[in-house]
Amino acid sequence: MTATVTGPHRVEHDLLGDREVPAEAYYGVHTLRAVENFPITGTPISAHTELVVALACVKQAAAQANHELGLLDRRRADAIVRACQEIRAGHLHDEFVVDVIQGGAGTSSNMNANEVVANRALELLGHPRGHYAELHPLEHVNLSQSTNDAYPTAVRIALQIGARQLRTTLTVLADAFSAKVVEFAPVVKMGRTQLQDAVPMTLGQEFGAFAVTIREDVERLGEACRLLLEINLGGTAIGTGLNAPEQYAATVCARLRDLTDLPLTTAVDLVEATWDVGAFVQLSGVLKRIAVKLSKICNDLRLLSSGPRTGLGEINLPAVQAGSSIMPGKVNPVIPEAVNQVAFRVIGHDTTVTLAAEGGQLQLNAFEPVIAHSLLDSLSLLTSACWTLTERCVTGITANADHLRHGVAHSIGTVTALNPSIGYTAATAVAAEALATGRGVRELVLERGLLSEAELDLLLSPERLALGPAGPGPFGGGQPTEGTSVTQRVSGS
Repeated sequence: MTATVTGPHRVEHDLLGDREVPAEAYYGVHTLRAVENFPITGTPISAHTELVVALACVKQAAAQANHELGLLDRRRADAIVRACQEIRAGHLHDEFVVDVIQGGAGTSSNMNANEVVANRALELLGHPRGHYAELHPLEHVNLSQSTNDAYPTAVRIALQIGARQLRTTLTVLADAFSAKVVEFAPVVKMGRTQLQDAVPMTLGQEFGAFAVTIREDVERLGEACRLLLEINLGGTAIGTGLNAPEQYAATVCARLRDLTDLPLTTAVDLVEATWDVGAFVQLSGVLKRIAVKLSKICNDLRLLSSGPRTGLGEINLPAVQAGSSIMPGKVNPVIPEAVNQVAFRVIGHDTTVTLAAEGGQLQLNAFEPVIAHSLLDSLSLLTSACWTLTERCVTGITANADHLRHGVAHSIGTVTALNPSIGYTAATAVAAEALATGRGVRELVLERGLLSEAELDLLLSPERLALGPAGPGPFGGGQPTEGTSVTQRVSGS
């Protein structure tokens, strides 16, 4: 579909001829054609603020490097830098209008950035938009670059920004679960395997495991991000550095390090780095891992809070909204359900990234736009989900302690603790009779004369059962060791 400009316009020229561009637009003819060519999702790249900021960082670093190497005069370089600084500060983001899904390996996104920066720089120099004889999107803003090194570098920086936000919210969520370790340390309950009674534990132990597993993923995310610090900027089209001066790669990387405060390095083999998207696959796998774990935790929260009268009913999730248009009084676990759905989306994105990475051919992967969109969307969704889960659910969870204790007292799972004293065969017989008759384990052991009351008091103490052989701690489940809080031990601090 060809767009028709009905209002004031300017005429711009490209390989395919002349086109009318809205006079007020900071983008130009290349962006206009991309908007016409890719009406795919309706989501512009400006939806990913991190990517727009990262593109501006790349263009600013390039202008600084080109001036330092004598390729770009001070007047044009300063104007480009000022335009990029404005974009990094949040201005003109609505001018980044090309669709997130586009052909051309990101060329349209790069052209969009070149044109917006050029037209704003022209204004700063006192010239009208589109007056490219004074400052050109490709001759000056894109100098010493190709889409194939500028765009992947911007994507890597954008992912670093998004991952930093996710690591922060994951840590906050882990802290919320750690607080529940302390709160629920005295609450004894039955642990379950395969949905059947297993052995006693504390509710604090259960929530402590949630905290530990989330902190593990904070570390895995950091490891994946370190792989994204290697960039191919300076490699230009296929990694050979054609049309860039010898010192450009090192110079632009140094300027980009200064701008982003990231320890970026230039890849040793720029040809390999131009087509290799392994770091994106690695990050995607970690995001899937996070999503799977979060979804499992939310499954547990929904199951443990099921009821309120006919389910497990061990914990209470905060009531945040009415649950039904037909059933009065019903309250659903809507926050964990929302996080489950985020996880499903992230898992799907991982499949997309995997296929797009495999689909690359020869010296370039043409599918980096969908890789970038998938990863940035996953980071954003997970960040929002973690924040919502923390604020709207975890911090307000309460325990039904009496109900949990009653379950421990009447569970045949406690017979496991008697194995060392009465033997597996005798313990099995007690368990079978208890299950068949509804009588308690303690009552049957005394009746059979297998142990004394004093011995049973010791062996079946709920607190002792929850401690287990691991002793006190988030895995042993008892009270904190002297001088160390449960929160400290869960967090590793």
